[in-house]
Amino acid sequence: MAIKFSQEQVISRMKFENPWWASGKIDDYYGKMKRREYFQLFHPLVLERSVKRAMVLMGPRRVGKTVMLYHSIDELLSNEIPQKQICYFSIETPLYNGIALEELLNLYIDLHQFDVSKELYVFFDEIQYLKDWELHLKSLVDSYHNFKFIVSGSAAAALKLKSQESGAGRFTEFLLPPLTFHEFLLLTDNDHLIQAKENTINADEFKIEYNSYEPTDIVLLNEKFIDYINYGGYPEVSLSETIQSDPGRYIRNDIIDKVLMRDLPSLYGISDIQELNSLFTYIAYNSGNEMSLEGIASNSGVAKNTIKKYLGYLEAAFLIKTIHRIDQNGKKFKRANFFKVYLTNPSLRSALFSPIQISDEFIGNMVETAIFSQWQHNYFFQLFYARWQNGEVDLVHMPDGLKFSMCLEIKWSNRFVDNPHELKSAIHFCKRHKISQLKITTIDITEVKKYQNIDFHFVPASLYAYEVGRNSIWLKQGFS
Repeated sequence: MAIKFSQEQVISRMKFENPWWASGKIDDYYGKMKRREYFQLFHPLVLERSVKRAMVLMGPRRVGKTVMLYHSIDELLSNEIPQKQICYFSIETPLYNGIALEELLNLYIDLHQFDVSKELYVFFDEIQYLKDWELHLKSLVDSYHNFKFIVSGSAAAALKLKSQESGAGRFTEFLLPPLTFHEFLLLTDNDHLIQAKENTINADEFKIEYNSYEPTDIVLLNEKFIDYINYGGYPEVSLSETIQSDPGRYIRNDIIDKVLMRDLPSLYGISDIQELNSLFTYIAYNSGNEMSLEGIASNSGVAKNTIKKYLGYLEAAFLIKTIHRIDQNGKKFKRANFFKVYLTNPSLRSALFSPIQISDEFIGNMVETAIFSQWQHNYFFQLFYARWQNGEVDLVHMPDGLKFSMCLEIKWSNRFVDNPHELKSAIHFCKRHKISQLKITTIDITEVKKYQNIDFHFVPASLYAYEVGRNSIWLKQGFS
């Protein structure tokens, strides 16, 4: 039986969650935290009023959504928005259980005798805890013309599904992914390990100007890259040695289990939670490998039709990303029997099994997963992997969706610097598609050499991960 709380209790909680009404500033706990690079993309959308829409901040658990909301509030206060024209509600608070969004808003209006003709910024955190939140939010957007509504939620699958179905024309979605390697270095005060080179133009790869970088200490940079692979996707884990001593307990219990055992089952009516968990564990262990429905079914014990549905659920929840296979001619297969599945965050694997070492047998897969996780921040590129009877290429991408621009071979080895002829498959693909550059990652060597009229760009995997992640956000800022 639901507990009915008094209005006084609810108002008391509201005052607690909005300390700036009295003090003029956010809580120091959030105020002292560094802002994510994504804040520069998010906050302008909070300020946007020319289009009457609510902001829906989506993302997996523990990537810093609540912190970003508080940082937006801090920025509003810094820009002299009156403190009582900003209100925040954490919908997961038990005191708010069963209270409609408009009822909460009216409590605020009555409390402050607020003039609804004035501008107001309203933040609803963890919105998915309210049933039919999307209908409530749409109604508020339609009813309160001078109010800007900003909501967040961890159940990315539920949010994306419902915002598309019920919020068409009323919601603007913003996806906050796990930390890039660039953000991880900034957060942990290790950004001095990278320095910028001059801006360059590479028409074959980006068709626009982008930034390039070089390491100041490649040995230490590689150590931090391994830390990033093991712990780096989540701000709280990145900054806590206590959590890093037992990442499985924090990440598995607080992030993975809540998604697999609560969010997805409640959204999709999944009854066999163990089956879903078994599938995710199998995928996490084999992140970056080619898979098939038949192979997963054989190894996980889950039926093929069920696997197909679960893969969609896990991708919607931002735990995995599937990319498709092409042949040597660049053609997609009519039946997508084979595909690669990557964790969106390599530290998910470390939490399920154990942190990897620099010489671990799985280091290659995790380096590939970490680099792929940087690419997912970039919506300008369509990624595939190529495989045919006698060859394969790790990743190929197309800036415009029409023409392949570059091959990428992700290695954790320096061997190919002196033996470029061993990269026969990549050379074959480049020649077939008139690709002028081949990028190959190494452990710690940076070198450019020409071989068979192809420019071979060798770059340390850690540096490449940094460049991709940083430039992905930089490009978004340029096009936002």
